[in-house]
This record gives sequence, structure tokens and C-alpha cells, in this order.
Amino acid sequence: MSGFLSIFKGKQQEPGAEVQAPSAQTKDERFYRAGQWQLVWWKFRRHRLANFAMIVLGILYFIAAFAEFVSPYDPLHRFKDFSAKPPSVIYIRDTEGRLRLPFVYGAIRARDPVTMRPVYKEDTTRIYPIKLFVRGDEYKFWGLFPSDLHLFGTGDPQMPLFILGSDHLGRDVLSRIFYGARISLTVGLIGVFLSFILGLVLGGLAGYFGGLVDEAVMRIIDVLVSLPAIPLWMALAAALPQDWPQLRTYFYVTIILSILGWTSLARVVRGKMLSLREEDYVMSAKLDGESEWQIIARYMLPGFTSYIIVSLTMAIPGMILGETALSFLGIGLHPPTISWGVMLQDAQNVQTIAQLPWLLTPVVFVITAVLMFNFLGDGLRDAADPYVT
Repeated sequence: MSGFLSIFKGKQQEPGAEVQAPSAQTKDERFYRAGQWQLVWWKFRRHRLANFAMIVLGILYFIAAFAEFVSPYDPLHRFKDFSAKPPSVIYIRDTEGRLRLPFVYGAIRARDPVTMRPVYKEDTTRIYPIKLFVRGDEYKFWGLFPSDLHLFGTGDPQMPLFILGSDHLGRDVLSRIFYGARISLTVGLIGVFLSFILGLVLGGLAGYFGGLVDEAVMRIIDVLVSLPAIPLWMALAAALPQDWPQLRTYFYVTIILSILGWTSLARVVRGKMLSLREEDYVMSAKLDGESEWQIIARYMLPGFTSYIIVSLTMAIPGMILGETALSFLGIGLHPPTISWGVMLQDAQNVQTIAQLPWLLTPVVFVITAVLMFNFLGDGLRDAADPYVT
């Protein structure tokens, strides 16, 4: 009993005594003393799928940020002798069975006598090793620093490395996907945050104050919900100045539509506010003299943090899918701007898909990005929900 009581009295161990492992009570004390966000982080780390999604998304955004360096070639570089070339096969053994560093064989181009399409055969007499940090196409990193260093490649213009093949103009598909990630993954972020802030503020005001404020906000939401999205997108794109660069026009249209797209979040926030404003702790905060904004921000919004986080993480893949769909339909971006949706415009023809199936590779990146955001949203929701253990 004395040993048990010494734990609570802070009694020091005698010299030479065996050091015991931290007790369960110590871990419980650490748990109870932790802050809200520390508890959320501990729960999030136990969600393996969400952690995996965060790593994958980190890699995708790293590629988008350093696309000039990571891409083996300039996305507009045309290799005229390698148009419509299938993906390169990477070997580690030569024809004699000897182990080598990764390499590709040379290619001999010919024409199909029936379809006149280019056909490629491997030339096993020529070996091109795949190297790291090679010199190649010149670029300006982030438009500021000139360089010609690339992460990998063959370093020989006579035999470029096409890991995902080339398109009908001889441009490297992998390099174009890396550059396209910069637009597809980032062009809607500002719009998402604008929509997020408007939904929280207007929905919170409508639900907390009620009455005339609630009626005005809800009628505005009814009007905005009735507007058709695609015709509105086309009208906005036509109304903006025609001398603007294409990417700038798309960026402003995305912001405008995001300002109009806060309605679903605002409705949910309003409903939550209506149910929370009568809670005892809200009434206590009012009696303590807390201001209206403090009550909303400090006491009411944290009550449904899990839904807010999920709504934010789900809005980003919605923007990715929106850009991809509109560019695929020809309403969004157009060449020479590079995005995943623009690349998929080449895949609209069934005959093209039958002959060059690797042009559908951007679909894999779109699906991967959307799935990872969904997995990340699930993990954040479970971590932020106090009722999930």
C-alpha cells in the first residue's frame, strides 16, 4: 500500500532501486492535460489510411511545386521522330543477362503499311542508361531562376525517356502531367477558401440571430441554388475581357463561382447554429458578457468542427473534378495551357484511345487525387469528432 501511495505523493526512489515504467495513470494524466488540437492530432495519427493519403497528396503537391525540375522534359518540347511512341520499357538486365543500372534500349521507327501509324521496335544494340540530375531543356524555375537541370532522364536527345509515352505531337506525357498538376491541384484553392469563409460567416449569422437576418440569407441561398452552373460558367467566361490570358480568365471565373457556391455549407452551419444557440453553455456565455462574435467563434463553431473539416476537404476534389470536366468539354481551359482536363481533350476520340491508350493516364492522377482527399477528409472527421473513439 505504501508503494501505491508513494506514486501520488511524489516519493523519490531510494538509490539503487529499479526504475519502473511509467504507470497507466501517467498516460491518463497526459491525455487529460492535452489540448483539443493535440487530441485531434493523436487520433489522426492512428488513422492509417488518412496518413497514407496525406503522404500521397504531399508528393503530388511537391511535384506540382517543382514541376520544372521533376519533369524530364519541357512539356511543349516536340520530339518529331518519336510521335505517338508507347511508354518506354525500363530494363535492369541486358540481352546477355548481365545486371545493369536501369536503362532503355534505342528505338527504330517504321510505318504500319495499312494504317500508316508510326511503329517502334527496340534496338538492343544501343543502350541508354537512366541518369539522375541530367542536363536538358532550359527553363525558369518558378519563372525566376534559369536552369537546365532535371531530376532524371537519359541525357541523350537521340533517345528520350518516355515513361508514359508521347502524344501524337511527340510531347512527353509524364512531363505534361507533372506540369498539369500545378493548375489542376491549385487553381481552385483560393475559390474553395472564399466559399468556405462565406458559408461559415453567413450561415453562422443566419442561424445565431434568426429573424430577418435568417430570412434574408435563406432567400439569397434559394436564388443562387436555382442558377444553372454550366451556362453561368459559360456566360461569365464570355463576359470577362477577351484580351486577358486564358489562365487568368479561368482563375477569376473560379473565384466568382466559388463566391456563388457557398450555399450548401451555409445551410448546414445555419441548422447547427439553430440547435446550439439554446444550449446551456451558450446561455452561460451570454450571461458572462461575451460578445456575439466570441460566442459564435469560441463556443458554437467548435461544436461541429468535424463537419467543417470534411466540407473543406471535399470541396477541393470538387474543384479538381470541375476543372477536369469543364476543360474536357472545351468550356474551361484550352491548349496551350496544360492541365489534366486539357490533356484529356485528346482522349475524346475513340479511335485515338484505341491507338494511343496511354493518353488516358491523366485519369489515374485525377482519381488518385480525389480519392486521397476523400481518405484525408474521413481521417480528419474521425479525429475531430469527439464521439468517435
